[in-house]
Amino acid sequence: MTDVILSLNAGSTSLRFTLFELDSAQVAERPLADGEVEGLGGQARLRIASRIGAGVDQELAGGADHAAALQRVLGWIDEHDAGMRLLGVGHRIVHGGTQFQAPCRLSPRVVDALEALTPLAPLHQPHNLAAVRALARSHPRLPQVGCFDTAFHATNTPLSTRYALPRELRELGLRRYGFHGLSYEYIASILPRHLGERADGRVVVAHLGGGASLCAMRARRSVTSTMGFSALEGLPMTTRAGHVDPGVLLYLMSERGMDAAALGDLLYHRSGLLGLSGFSGDMRTLLASSEPRAAMAVQTFVYAIGRELGSLAAALGGLDALVFTGGIGEHAAAVREQVCRDAAWLGLRLDAAANTAGGPLLSEPGSPVTALALATNEELMIARHTLAVARGASA
Repeated sequence: MTDVILSLNAGSTSLRFTLFELDSAQVAERPLADGEVEGLGGQARLRIASRIGAGVDQELAGGADHAAALQRVLGWIDEHDAGMRLLGVGHRIVHGGTQFQAPCRLSPRVVDALEALTPLAPLHQPHNLAAVRALARSHPRLPQVGCFDTAFHATNTPLSTRYALPRELRELGLRRYGFHGLSYEYIASILPRHLGERADGRVVVAHLGGGASLCAMRARRSVTSTMGFSALEGLPMTTRAGHVDPGVLLYLMSERGMDAAALGDLLYHRSGLLGLSGFSGDMRTLLASSEPRAAMAVQTFVYAIGRELGSLAAALGGLDALVFTGGIGEHAAAVREQVCRDAAWLGLRLDAAANTAGGPLLSEPGSPVTALALATNEELMIARHTLAVARGASA
């Protein structure tokens, strides 16, 4: 019988999952299987890639929801010839607020408290919790663990989280939280492999994907990041605006009659790279396009990274390493090259051939600032936390 941990990341119409086995009582880094259900609520399709048997590629019954998808995935685990015992399920939950600053068991009380944070992460929180509730109904005795994207930034000081708002509003929780914490936590855990003693120095990690942010670290702990109260702040993203003067929003409300729903749609779904280019928010499409608007969108994205990098280097008092991760950070060599060229003033000297090859080391030998491209692994981070909490240990 193989003991396993399941990591889940539930979206509005999708459910991504990774299955890990235990190796010498620890979570093995190489997964047993991973997969995704796409098209939930419509014509859903399940795909599982497995290294211990045949995979799966099949349609689910029309209108399948998170509960139906989970039942099919858990059924595959139960039926597998190798014999697997599921010890716990870990969930990526975007927002933990100020209350949940470490992974924890997901009791009904905790889930209710997390639901109250939905206005802070409306694109993610409801769907994260839908999977938790579905699993609690079908497998009430199975340990479920919440792993929060905000938790890694709990080490930020009030100086870096405080908005210049009246005290009564700050006491309502209007502050900077930071996100992408599971990705940053994983990168922090592997930095010593690549940087040795410099891993504990002044490091900025750039998580660049559909959502994008930068995190400043010292001693591999978060000092500050570019995202704030919500996952809208900071860099322009695939369809999210990033930094926008609040005066723009006041203008749109007073002069254009836009309400909260219209502003939310604009800022979350119609802005960012999509809004800049007018036709796509996908970095691969933009880099392959000859459209001037595509080049302008990429240049704006790179410029924003450079501005934020300078800000975070100031917060750290200098820079020892810059790490790229996420789908764009890991695969878009052209974006990395432009960012690194613009960061020459910080002492970063790019090795163009190494960057084209994908790294992991991107900088020249002897460069005062080391540049790396590293694959992140939020799923493994979730599995490790889940095992620790399920065993009753601190995560």
